[in-house]
Amino acid sequence: MERYDTIVVGAGVSGLAAARLLHREGRHVMVLEARDRIGGRVWTQREGGTVTDLGASWIHGVAGCTVAAAAGAFGMRMHEFTVGSYQVDGRPIAYFSTQGERLGDDAAAAFAADVRAVDAALAEAIADSGALDSYRDVTERALAAQGWDCERVSRVREFLEHRTEEQYGAWIEDLAAHGLDDDAVEGDEVVFPDGYDRLPAALAAGLDVRLGHVVTRVEWASDGVRVHVGDGSLLVAATAVVTVPVGVLRSGDLEFSPTLPEPVAGALSRLEMNAFEKVVLRFPTRFWGEGAYAIRQQGPEGRWWHSWYDLTDLHGTPTLLTFAAGPAAREISGWRPDRVAASVMAQLRRLYGADVPEPSRVDVTDWQSDPFARGAYAYMVPGSTTGDHDALATPVGGVLHLAGEATWTDDPATVPAALLSGHRAASRVLGREVAIERLWTA
Repeated sequence: MERYDTIVVGAGVSGLAAARLLHREGRHVMVLEARDRIGGRVWTQREGGTVTDLGASWIHGVAGCTVAAAAGAFGMRMHEFTVGSYQVDGRPIAYFSTQGERLGDDAAAAFAADVRAVDAALAEAIADSGALDSYRDVTERALAAQGWDCERVSRVREFLEHRTEEQYGAWIEDLAAHGLDDDAVEGDEVVFPDGYDRLPAALAAGLDVRLGHVVTRVEWASDGVRVHVGDGSLLVAATAVVTVPVGVLRSGDLEFSPTLPEPVAGALSRLEMNAFEKVVLRFPTRFWGEGAYAIRQQGPEGRWWHSWYDLTDLHGTPTLLTFAAGPAAREISGWRPDRVAASVMAQLRRLYGADVPEPSRVDVTDWQSDPFARGAYAYMVPGSTTGDHDALATPVGGVLHLAGEATWTDDPATVPAALLSGHRAASRVLGREVAIERLWTA
């Protein structure tokens, strides 16, 4: 039986980053990936001459971002699209009223000012929140402090609900009060015209990656780890880095023996996997016009479909991206793409008229039904703390390390978090700090 220095479970960005750094330090590394592709929740589809990122899309702020540095070094083209973190303004946004009429510039600016006023009060409400408070609790306190009429409060309340859903794929009452503490963008946001999967492809170069290997059990002890694969094979290593999502860790499909100890187990129990799906619609014409990064409608008609993002400039094909998040995502799980499209189009025709054409192509994700993801990314439930992310990555027995977006406190639920957590895991395996730039430099 061949023995490895390190076995990495999962060939997403986190696992590939850890493996690449260890490999470059001369370690004998094997990467086991359950899927028939690398990338994990970074997944680019190329069909019919189109490039569609069905998983991660954005870098939410390129200033000081390691993923931006890596992407630049790997020659990945980037396109500025600073609206992905649900900003209320900053870039042109076409707002529509509850009646479906386009808001003028003054009305849109007044609404944005209201959101900013509540956000200022929200910072204090979060700081004063209790351990079991939800994001709904603190936003309601911030709204009550304004003294506004019901209509004005309703518009900002629904914006905060939608922001919660689009940022974390969770209903506002299910998210911890501190669940959006990391909601900050430093510098422009960018997307990738040639596909985000160029990043994991570059990270995987030269590595021993075994696809179609479903890990079912990880045994750990002071002298190393034994990794069981679904085909009956057994691999042995001195250390292991496990990078599967929180949804898989909580599912029981991957067994740890002994079970994960504290503080890892406690942190895992306070993180949930979300429901967050993409709907990408391509059209024969750009019927919504030019000049706006996004389209948003206010009011109850926007309970599910409230925001659309114009991706036309990426490839020249008229394209809108919208999200089903939280309750909406759970409701449409299992729907055929044409049924999803019909639901979305009903709202677009409400805003732009009955003659809006049918989409020429529709792509709908279903991450929540993916057995190797069980959701898009993790979020904090009431009772959790921001420190739970880092606690999840506490080394186990000196031989087992967990990594992935959910294990990084400063910016969880992002590709940078995945990359940085892989770097941390590699450094811990080596017992010394290794420069993260080793990922993209010779």
